[in-house]
Amino acid sequence: MARVAVVTGGTRGIGEAISVALKDAGYVVAANYAGNDEKAKEFSARTGIAVYKFDVSDFDAVKDGIAKITAELGPVDVVVNNAGITRDGVIHRMTPQQWNDVIATNLTSCFNLCRNVIDGMRERGFGRIVNIGSVNGQAGQYGQVNYAAAKSGIHGFTKALAQEGAAKGVTVNAIAPGYIDTDMVRAVPPNVLEKIVARIPVGRLGKAEEIARGVLFLVGDDAGFITGSTLSINGGQHMY
Repeated sequence: MARVAVVTGGTRGIGEAISVALKDAGYVVAANYAGNDEKAKEFSARTGIAVYKFDVSDFDAVKDGIAKITAELGPVDVVVNNAGITRDGVIHRMTPQQWNDVIATNLTSCFNLCRNVIDGMRERGFGRIVNIGSVNGQAGQYGQVNYAAAKSGIHGFTKALAQEGAAKGVTVNAIAPGYIDTDMVRAVPPNVLEKIVARIPVGRLGKAEEIARGVLFLVGDDAGFITGSTLSINGGQHMY
């Protein structure tokens, strides 16, 4: 029977590539999204992947969302915590709302998802959790104290949960993407983007599909001896 995989932020950008790759590999995929109903509907019609709208920063909303997915698709064996937002600004101008929104969506969401699937994974003796961090969580980035803190927190969260899940067949790993060719990165002013690419040794932005291939590797049945690791996919920008 095909394994059920939940991808948060799974209808756009890196999340879309992950959802499609998992479906193509034979997983039953539930792609979570936050608010853009039109985009989600188009994504589902184009890919045949079921979409589920709930706020990953809200524990009760996640609980209800996972319950619905389980009822409709089956027990969740794979979770990819990909949802993320940016609210950039230097700290002397950053508002508490900018801080709280990013921490809640990017980091607290990982707890919310994992807490609501971990019991079932432990009972069944199998689980694969992949948390999407960032090169900026490893190296820091000017104007992103909130984002860097959240993504760095993901890496610590991954290592701790990996220790808790290992004996029960639940692996927990992270991927730290560099700058990937998505709508978010394309919105960067061209002169700034040129400077970013100049700092990437391979000389280009990454592709969302390259992150998806990393996820596929880590969630596979034969990746059971890999846990607590962070896979950096950044073109050599930061060697950590």
